[in-house]
Amino acid sequence: MTFEQIDTVCETIFHSPARTLTVEFQGGDPLLRFDLVERAIERISVINKTERRQLRFIITSTLHQLTDDMCKYLRKHDVYLSTSLDGPAALHNKNRPIRTRDSYEKTLIGIALARRVMGQDSVSALMTTTKASLDYPEDIVDEYVKHGFKEIFIRPLSLYGFAKQNIKRLGYSVETFAAFYERALERVLYWNRNGVELREATAALILNKILSPFDAGYVDLQSPSGAGLAALVYNYDGYIYPSDEARMLAETGDESLRLAQIGAPLEKVKSSSVMHQIITSSLSTRTPGCAECAFNPYCGPDPIGAQAEFGSLEAHPHLSEHCKRSMWLFDYFFKKLNTSDQVFLDLAYRWAQPAGSSHA
Repeated sequence: MTFEQIDTVCETIFHSPARTLTVEFQGGDPLLRFDLVERAIERISVINKTERRQLRFIITSTLHQLTDDMCKYLRKHDVYLSTSLDGPAALHNKNRPIRTRDSYEKTLIGIALARRVMGQDSVSALMTTTKASLDYPEDIVDEYVKHGFKEIFIRPLSLYGFAKQNIKRLGYSVETFAAFYERALERVLYWNRNGVELREATAALILNKILSPFDAGYVDLQSPSGAGLAALVYNYDGYIYPSDEARMLAETGDESLRLAQIGAPLEKVKSSSVMHQIITSSLSTRTPGCAECAFNPYCGPDPIGAQAEFGSLEAHPHLSEHCKRSMWLFDYFFKKLNTSDQVFLDLAYRWAQPAGSSHA
């Protein structure tokens, strides 16, 4: 992305009427072009002197290129870091191979550096479940405890981009993921029962939908879809996409979800024919199969996922991985709430509150 495109993006994000704006830098790895990150942060900060919005900056990175000077800059501008930690060394290095075969070690060095310069809570981590992960749910959870994280997000592999091309090597069924997830969650609950604070983000999102009147705004469970409405992706190819998943589809040749070129006014982006299709195909009250579903109030179709899986935004949602997995999760947690003791219920209500919420 050029400096000119960066400047244009920085101006157009303020077309949003939202009082709180989250600006996330993804890649590749944004730290490889830290000059562009600096340009964006400084330009947005200047504009915001007039706009007076609440800003939140996040950089998603392996942290392999992180330096002490970068950390000092990020601390000055209240920037948070997000990285990937898939589990113990052997598993992480297998999932995220690099030429030197030490991806895990480099990431841990980056985490330690960020915490030392920017503070303990300056960096969060996410994991992705591959076929290689399925035998190690307890080890993965223990890895997060070992390194002092207070949250773990047990996420399935998404059928997008290059992951879809390698699905035979990396993929698994919804049923297989469900069995893995149950074991991982039980390990999270074990640590909580033993005085170690650890929040599981998937559980928190589902419990938020069920138990809290204050919706966390998770894009993938919104109806209409949050893709394009709650989030936009400005990509290095000069185009705007409704989500990171849509951008990944374009990387592998499906450019059907491009909304507009960078520089287009927000109104033009949101009134595009693609955006109209996304909205109409994600209305849970009008979509066959969803309208009659018991979980209708909590969920919605995922048209971007349908495009990735079936080549159409309007594929029947009940055929999709998103629907099968979401229905299992809601069913699982309703049953768990119905049969659990007071200790779990207290934890569930705490997890159900949106992050940063002061609601009791």
